[in-house]
Amino acid sequence: MQTLHVELGDRRYPIFIGSELDPQALLEPYIHGKQVMVVSNTTVAPLYLQHYINAIEALGKKVATCILPDGEKYKDIQHLNLIFDALLEAGFNRDCTVLALGGGVIGDMTGFASACFQRGVYFIQVPTTLLSQVDSSVGGKTGINHPLGKNMIGAFQQPQVVLADMAQLKTLPPRELSAGLAEVIKYALLGDVEFLTWLEMHMEALVAGDATLLAEAVYRSCAHKARIVANDEKEQGERALLNLGHTFGHAIESYLGYGEWLHGEAVATGMVMAADLSHRMGWISTEDLERTKKIILRAQLPIVCPKIPLEEFLAYMSHDKKVLNGQLRLVLMKSLGQAIITKEFDVELMKQAILANQA
Repeated sequence: MQTLHVELGDRRYPIFIGSELDPQALLEPYIHGKQVMVVSNTTVAPLYLQHYINAIEALGKKVATCILPDGEKYKDIQHLNLIFDALLEAGFNRDCTVLALGGGVIGDMTGFASACFQRGVYFIQVPTTLLSQVDSSVGGKTGINHPLGKNMIGAFQQPQVVLADMAQLKTLPPRELSAGLAEVIKYALLGDVEFLTWLEMHMEALVAGDATLLAEAVYRSCAHKARIVANDEKEQGERALLNLGHTFGHAIESYLGYGEWLHGEAVATGMVMAADLSHRMGWISTEDLERTKKIILRAQLPIVCPKIPLEEFLAYMSHDKKVLNGQLRLVLMKSLGQAIITKEFDVELMKQAILANQA
């Protein structure tokens, strides 16, 4: 097992990364109060829920559960309310702990519920997908979608602890594993060209589910995110770099309908659009653009999206959270491994980059 920490002063918390982790031992110091609500979904619960119930009950805690339907399309206010219903019906108080057992949707919704219930209760992340292990479970961003924009309603709510168990990735469908690799590639493109070289050496083994290599990828990705979050928890500056490809990707997800494309698939094509624009701006070479496309393709991810009317694509981009004072900011690449946040880009070139990467 490897351990990282997100350094946030008195809210410092660990990320445990390993295989066949012992939840009873690892969770005991981080469960506050006597009441634990485990939130999961209909896919993950049959696989892992009882294991965590047994571990928590062995600590002398009262456990209740809330099982949500599986899918991005359920990440909305109606299904968020089911978590509040479960907490209230179980008679939970403000000293309870809410544990998210699932992927990014479950983590985001559970975290948001924990931030709101009785104005804030304790929260634990047990991410069961690669995407949630390397990205959404770390850093405290929580929220739900709105028909006009992804993740537009939410709160910052840091967990007490994160358990990333590689053994749980064995049951992950190949498409979901590839979606997680999109976020892994993101860390390399935005700030670590040596990591990009490592990914190029091992991509086929990662796609095949090599647990040792996946643990290394999770560790290196989380190390990047932990450092950035410690420097900029509320995304006032550097943390926005983590959105490489996301402004374009969220527009794709929003237009197609949440869940039609996985988040990582949309981000993958979004990163190609960002790289294409960076190339058109004269910042990265043709070779760098092709290198970006190649590593994404090797991860079994798309590099073009379905045809989306440009006006609608731009309208969804205008709802992005990085819009500041009415002006869109993008994360682009000055070079591979060196991303920047900028509002200084050519809008016509951006339109060309969007249109060039549609099927």
